Amino acid sequence: MKIRLGMGKLDMARIAEYCSGEIYDFTGALGCEFEYICTDSREADDKTMFVATRGERVDGHDYIISAIDKGCRCILCEYVPSDIVGKKACFVVVENSIEAFSHAARGYRADMRMKTVAITGSVGKTTTKELCAAIIREKYKLYSTVGNFNSIIGMPMSLMEADRGCEAAVFEMGMSGFGEISPMSLCARPHVAMVTNIGSSHLEYLKTRENIAWAKLEIADGLDSDGYLLLMGDEPILRGEVIKKYAEKCNILYVGTNKNDENDALVENIRVEGDKTLFDLYFGGEKYENLEISAIGRHFAINGAFAAIAALLIGCDEREIRAGLSAYAPSGMRQNISDRNGVRLIADCYNAAPESMRAALEVLRGINVDGKRIAVLGDMRELGANSDELHREVGKFAAERTDMLFTLGQSGALIAEGAILGGLDKKKVASFLDGEEIDALVGAIRENLAEGDAILFKASRAMRLERVIERLFD
Repeated sequence: MKIRLGMGKLDMARIAEYCSGEIYDFTGALGCEFEYICTDSREADDKTMFVATRGERVDGHDYIISAIDKGCRCILCEYVPSDIVGKKACFVVVENSIEAFSHAARGYRADMRMKTVAITGSVGKTTTKELCAAIIREKYKLYSTVGNFNSIIGMPMSLMEADRGCEAAVFEMGMSGFGEISPMSLCARPHVAMVTNIGSSHLEYLKTRENIAWAKLEIADGLDSDGYLLLMGDEPILRGEVIKKYAEKCNILYVGTNKNDENDALVENIRVEGDKTLFDLYFGGEKYENLEISAIGRHFAINGAFAAIAALLIGCDEREIRAGLSAYAPSGMRQNISDRNGVRLIADCYNAAPESMRAALEVLRGINVDGKRIAVLGDMRELGANSDELHREVGKFAAERTDMLFTLGQSGALIAEGAILGGLDKKKVASFLDGEEIDALVGAIRENLAEGDAILFKASRAMRLERVIERLFD
């Protein structure tokens, strides 16, 4: 991963100041400058600062000398390697490289003058980010995180890529445990922060949905004193004990579909018309009718409402909301709907959790087709002790929304089991256990797929279901 500094060059003395590090200068002249930052030594050169981080499989400190040999003279790390003799480089040494880099990004952010929105949630983070960005760029010069740079190292790097002319920025923040979102929020200093939902992803590590909520709510840690925290009002957990820490120091607004006095914003009249989702939004005494998104699914209306409210809170108006939502188009391997040889293809292979599985199956059920509705579903990861039951529940949900089901993976077989328990004819269900059975899966689908059918592909990223799509429509 490599970025170019958006605000111009930095020197190592400033980095040391930002992260309270010690400088060890072996260049002969203090003040090494750089205009790029990378975390991969293969991308290092004489204009780049290499950040040596420790990962589960790779320790960047093992590649410091390699970076120097490529011309790199600026290193942020936890220790100076013993074989530095004869090498010319300037080091800023800290206790923890990732934490220090976060502090460096926070210092860098202090010189920026832009309105920021920070987004997290168990599912739909990237979709909400892209919807929000589509609206805000109608009014402001916008920086939005590229791709999926939502990690504790990726998000601060992306922030430092924003240039001096940016008036607004939208940042996505993901996590796998406690203490990851908080430093990202402190970097971004958001004017609006949001938790769009609390799902089942990360149960393997965090054990309970309450713990997931605690970890997600760290997004409020860097919130401006007059900023807003948007929360899913239909989620009881976000009205309970977990929110008390923030209730007195944040302006909390609840967004939901439940028509009650506790929701500050109401999303209703959600409907699908052709390839579009429409909804009405009530907020701040105003009614925004027939807001339109060029994608299918109830979840797009919810995500669109969060995006619209965030945009309103930083100064956008109704025209900009309508134009931005209409301009949105799904990207990457997220819900891409297309026609292939007379078949309606819904490719949603980026990731999966029980909540997003159900949303995708609702899209399949709601799509207009003349033939069968077929689902190809695979394993969902990081669901913890309840993984088996959560897979079976998805299967039961699928039984009422599909005419035929194919599954891939050991846990995918439990989806098939649940579908049969849910009433889907077992002759209409087939399981394939691993990647070695991809060809058999493709063959089985081909035997049953006909012109006029719709077919959904959905699984966790590790299942690489796009391989099946490529072979099926090759």
